[in-house]
Amino acid sequence: MSAKENQRRILGLLWDDPATRPSGTRGPGRGLTREQIVTAAIEVAEAEGLPAVSMRRVAAELGVGTASLYTYLRGKAELEALMLDAVALGDTLPHEWPGDWRAKLEAWAMDDWAAIRRHPWTLRLHGADRLPGPNQLRWLDSMLRVFEDTGLTEPEKLAAVEALDAYSRGLGLLLAEVEAPADAEPYDVAGRNEGLRELVDFSRYPALLAAIRAGASPYAGDPFPFGLHRLLDGIEALIARRTAERGDRAE
Repeated sequence: MSAKENQRRILGLLWDDPATRPSGTRGPGRGLTREQIVTAAIEVAEAEGLPAVSMRRVAAELGVGTASLYTYLRGKAELEALMLDAVALGDTLPHEWPGDWRAKLEAWAMDDWAAIRRHPWTLRLHGADRLPGPNQLRWLDSMLRVFEDTGLTEPEKLAAVEALDAYSRGLGLLLAEVEAPADAEPYDVAGRNEGLRELVDFSRYPALLAAIRAGASPYAGDPFPFGLHRLLDGIEALIARRTAERGDRAE
């Protein structure tokens, strides 16, 4: 199967295209549903990390033979696409939340950040080549609707959403590596700092020394809100500029 054909099949599964919908009537796994398979895969990822997710491992979780899963899915790529879209499902959408655009964006971003911290395995699936499912596009559409009547252009609305998404995922990846790097012990920040104090003459770095003496640390507490608020400040300034430009044109 070519890459294009594989992408088309995965999109068909995400969007429930009848042409790609398996019958689910062959073999000993006929009592399963696709939702059960995806739920089991998510449970494995939550407990053991994304590398542990395989057709064999998910089949064992469900108590069926590995071959049974291939009645529903061709392989792990399809399973991962369905997993990512499943965790994007929410009860309500950002544009329906109370408050102005900033309150809605802040609430969404904090909710998204909490989800990233709960499901760090999703960060490995958010590549540029990911195939969007209905839940992901539903959320993206809602995020863009938050900016209605702000004066931002359509490209600016999308760029603002992408900036917030990139910030949360980028910081999430960084903290995931610090807390549980692949094939290594968790990063020892205290040990690193102790080693630096023994080896480095910090008088050569006065600004850094002042920050250290003030208790600054790149991994102290939750760094997410500070960066989020600065991004929102920038978006607010752009909206104010667009509002002023509209006022000038109206005169």
